[in-house]
Amino acid sequence: LIALLIKLTSPGPLFFSQERVGLNGRKFKMLKFRTMYQSSSLNPDSHWTIPNDPHVTPLGRWLRRSNLDELPQFLNVLKGDMSIVGPRPERPFFLERFRQEIPEYMARHYVKSGITGWAQVNGWRGDTAIAERVEHDLYYIRNWGMKLDIKILFLTLMRTLFQDNAY
Repeated sequence: LIALLIKLTSPGPLFFSQERVGLNGRKFKMLKFRTMYQSSSLNPDSHWTIPNDPHVTPLGRWLRRSNLDELPQFLNVLKGDMSIVGPRPERPFFLERFRQEIPEYMARHYVKSGITGWAQVNGWRGDTAIAERVEHDLYYIRNWGMKLDIKILFLTLMRTLFQDNAY
């Protein structure tokens, strides 16, 4: 249904893929449903979107708010590039800057990147302070366990159903 809606509401590919850095610093292509007009996604070095970004399609706004744009990342999980829970993967464009500015940033790559994580369920997503996200990612790495993963999955479901903070 999402695929049909994307195709009916804007021309272009169904999926958007972007290079990200995951486990052990390995690069991979992370998939999402395309939420921007096709010409908007051509610059891989563009920064995060902003509220009411004109590059985001009307359907794309809804997909982002509902987090349904992330569903194709389950294909990344099946391929072994990602886990369901873990630190969100970052673009290589930002990696060097973050590595220099934030102590222990590279520790995030000791585990598989995730579709959701401790930082995200605590409100640190999108263009929020990267240092705060890393602090939460490090907490996750140091305290990993099945109980924490289940808690993150539960909180992700609650935030997805009752929160509206994505662009």
